Amino acid sequence: MIAAGLLLLAVGAVDLLRQMIRTRRWLAFAVASVLLVLFSAGLDAVIAGLLAVAVAAIWTWVVPEDGPARAGLWPVALLALAAAACVVIAPGRERPGLLGEAWAAYRPGASVSIDVAVLVIGCLVFLLESGNAVVRIALRSEMGGRAADPEGATVPTLKGGRLIGPLERILVFVLTLTGAYTLLAAVLAAKGIVRFPEISRDRDDGDRAEYFLIGSLVSWVTSIAAAFLVWWGVHAG
Repeated sequence: MIAAGLLLLAVGAVDLLRQMIRTRRWLAFAVASVLLVLFSAGLDAVIAGLLAVAVAAIWTWVVPEDGPARAGLWPVALLALAAAACVVIAPGRERPGLLGEAWAAYRPGASVSIDVAVLVIGCLVFLLESGNAVVRIALRSEMGGRAADPEGATVPTLKGGRLIGPLERILVFVLTLTGAYTLLAAVLAAKGIVRFPEISRDRDDGDRAEYFLIGSLVSWVTSIAAAFLVWWGVHAG
């Protein structure tokens, strides 16, 4: 479980750094890598931390910020499979390291281990900017050339998507984990209502509606999958 949390944390952190930092990224990546390895050492999971850093480095190469992804949706599928495998193979640990012992002494609830906490944090960090990357890959894979005009500008733009997407995924993730399914359904329905004026101005080819549906569904599935991973880790542990 701790390996899955570190994996998602590393990938999510590297995407956040790519979004926030434009110059000397290599320095930011190096510092983040060292901090992650030190953090994993405190959790007695150095090998998992090193593997997480390696996976994050591969992710930055196969999932570029702009332009088509080099491998389509395969990196996303493989990352999901790797995270699930980590939960299955190592659901819980008896020796959580120094940080784990400190957490055991001051944790807010007896049922929340340090491994679960790291997994939840990793999912939250991943859903912020990496979730946007997953949605972009899906849109470019499914819509192809219709996603951009001849000059390279995106045609079916929806205002605020880059900010709304992360907030929406975090909300869906939290509501799914807490079992607030009625409120979750209301939130998803509200998004459709709010977006309806923009979608109703769609052109004859329906690109804007398709863009909205693909992006929303992929975003929701990503959040629900992350919530299921945490639920699985808790029950498996």
